[in-house]
Amino acid sequence: MWYVVSQPLPWSTVDPVYRTVIGIARTVFFVQGLKFTVHGADNVPAKGGAVIALNHTGYMDFTYAGLPVRTPKRYVRFMAKKEVFDNKISGPIMRALKHIPVDRAAGAESYRAAVDALRKGELVGVYPEATISRSFEIKDFKSGAARMAIEAGVPIVPMTIWGAQRVWTKGYPKRLGRTNTPISIAVGEPIEPFEPASELTAKVRSEMQRMLGELQRDYEHPAGAYWVPAKLGGGAPTLEEADRMDAEEIAERAARRGSGQPPQE
Repeated sequence: MWYVVSQPLPWSTVDPVYRTVIGIARTVFFVQGLKFTVHGADNVPAKGGAVIALNHTGYMDFTYAGLPVRTPKRYVRFMAKKEVFDNKISGPIMRALKHIPVDRAAGAESYRAAVDALRKGELVGVYPEATISRSFEIKDFKSGAARMAIEAGVPIVPMTIWGAQRVWTKGYPKRLGRTNTPISIAVGEPIEPFEPASELTAKVRSEMQRMLGELQRDYEHPAGAYWVPAKLGGGAPTLEEADRMDAEEIAERAARRGSGQPPQE
């Protein structure tokens, strides 16, 4: 999850740490042979705050989401779970990039930080689905992104990414070598905030479903492949099956916490 001023603050456009990390990431993408197709990068606002709403199919899709926002030379501050910040390796990097930690047990503080960032003119990256979609379809959305946009008075920019699940997704091995994987990215027109948040959430979800469908139509999907949605003839679970798997995993984690056992990722 992730945020009105007339123009971005200087540190929004000049960020040497972030710029260095982007350079490293692009080198990694080149070595991996990733082939990017980006549609609608001009829809990223050149100035002012905005919520960047992303679909979530893999662990690396947030790194690809940074490509379109470089057209107006901007950066995204992503909301990410607190555990990533607690890690001795990833934590210092996440803090240096001014990403926003999310404590799932106490989300009010991270919500306030996100709204403050939006009001300062930042782009804040949010996953309205909250977790990776095992079906690779659009899951139900949480209302946080809409509520942030309404409170901060900024638009929501829908962004969909397709192909990221082939690199690294939940339940399957990483494919971080040279795979020459094609990855498609679409950025939709900014959606101005309106109330109620539930209706704004539904509008954003509907637009992202449409955008994802367009990306999928131009993408080759081998029959039976694990990364292909069931509705396209792939081996992924249906949306209903995936939701059931998520519910079972949540229940299992709760049971482990109750028994004092360490959580399993």
